[in-house]
Amino acid sequence: MTTPAEARALDADDPLRALRDRFMLPEGIIYLDGNSLGPLPRATMAAGRDMIERQWGERLIRSWDEGWMDSPARIGAKIAPLIGAAPDEVIVADSVSVNLFKLLVAALRHHPTRRTIVTEAGNFPTDLHIAEGAAACVPGGRVHAVAREALDDAIDDRTAIVLLTHVHYKTAERFDMAAWTARVQAAGALMCWDLSHSTGAVQVDLGAADLAVGCGYKFLNGGPGAPAFLFVAGRHQAKLTSPLSGWMGHAAPFGFEDAYRPGAGMERWRVGTPAMLAMQALESGVDLFADIDMADVAAKSARLFDMLAAAGDRAGLECVTPRDPARRGSHIAFRHPHARALIDRLIARGVIGDFRTPDIARFGLTPLFLSHAEVQRAGELIVETVAELAETAHAR
Repeated sequence: MTTPAEARALDADDPLRALRDRFMLPEGIIYLDGNSLGPLPRATMAAGRDMIERQWGERLIRSWDEGWMDSPARIGAKIAPLIGAAPDEVIVADSVSVNLFKLLVAALRHHPTRRTIVTEAGNFPTDLHIAEGAAACVPGGRVHAVAREALDDAIDDRTAIVLLTHVHYKTAERFDMAAWTARVQAAGALMCWDLSHSTGAVQVDLGAADLAVGCGYKFLNGGPGAPAFLFVAGRHQAKLTSPLSGWMGHAAPFGFEDAYRPGAGMERWRVGTPAMLAMQALESGVDLFADIDMADVAAKSARLFDMLAAAGDRAGLECVTPRDPARRGSHIAFRHPHARALIDRLIARGVIGDFRTPDIARFGLTPLFLSHAEVQRAGELIVETVAELAETAHAR
């Protein structure tokens, strides 16, 4: 395991070390759950006051013409470089679930004979649930969910769209994005990626992908329930239409026409009025990435992973996350028969991770605010806590 002195030396050479001061982090807490909810950026506090006191309090409805109305496209353009997209291919709106529904229904309606959504069994539940609901909205629609190793054989001439989560929410296993996109498109289907555990955590290049959704409250630090984003490749924007034809997606929302005409480009994927307090918080979180090299983020993530993996090995835990950095995201998952108790005891000691049923202890490794010294100390506490659990079980 890494020693405290070695961890301090790594921190001294860390190109991201100054970013820690941009977050509100409670004393005495080692926060290893930024993959579920990112911490509060300090800039969000000042921006929030401006939003409430000046933009809302003083400017009132005039603020819609002073930046509010353009915020979905503006923030989307800021997210675009983090996922390898063009600025006009990303828009911020709604939640991951709602955005996924829009894209899946649009894809099922796009082709006259292809009516199947292929996805991975064990994918994040909302993706599977939304896929079921989307398929039920289109005559002949169906969901074909199979194990990861069976995905290739499941894709055929009935497949309209393949939905995969780039980084698995439990294990952090990462798909080869370029290879799977090419495989799906060669079969004549559309490729849709869920980037919820990727964006802001690992280097992402959507490349030739068709569609994508992503989360704003995890690694983008947009706050609890932050708006999500969706991506539609430029070549598809005139061909696909959202099934949720809300007034903000209309070609002329203030023309107040009875009939719906979809807006141009990504504007057609908007639905209702953007929640500006939440949009402001997300924009503050996204702005943190303006001067960050994602290669530095990936390199630090790999170092933090190795430190915690070594602690898990010493504790006798089974690491279910791939050891190869190219095959994983930025969290690490261990299997333990009493994972719930392990997480509860660690939280009581100031190390916040999370539990995923039935036996996974999961720890987020967020390079923007975590120090090597913190992760080294967390590793020591994991080793001690696992040993205590073993002693308790033996005493029984």
